[in-house]
Amino acid sequence: MLTGKQKRFLRSEAHHLNPIFQVGKGGVNENMIQQIADVLEVRELIKVSILQNCEEDRDSVAAALSKGAKAELVQVIGNTIVLYKESKENKQLKLPR
Repeated sequence: MLTGKQKRFLRSEAHHLNPIFQVGKGGVNENMIQQIADVLEVRELIKVSILQNCEEDRDSVAAALSKGAKAELVQVIGNTIVLYKESKENKQLKLPR
């Protein structure tokens, strides 16, 4: 689990990022979760946007993505989800203690 300090750090790091995935009418599926897990291994920190036509509510989408990709849910703000997962191969972010 992330501490409050680590989440604040990750939120500031994610601020300038653009969402690279969009959850739409189809909702969350296995293929999307796999792609997000792969991208997290490379980037560690990503944003996912939830489109207006998504039938699931944002909290259940956030929970499904973080659980499926085994990632930490940093933040849900508006229709944007911020996910973090420490990379095994490409460590870039150094979290505060």
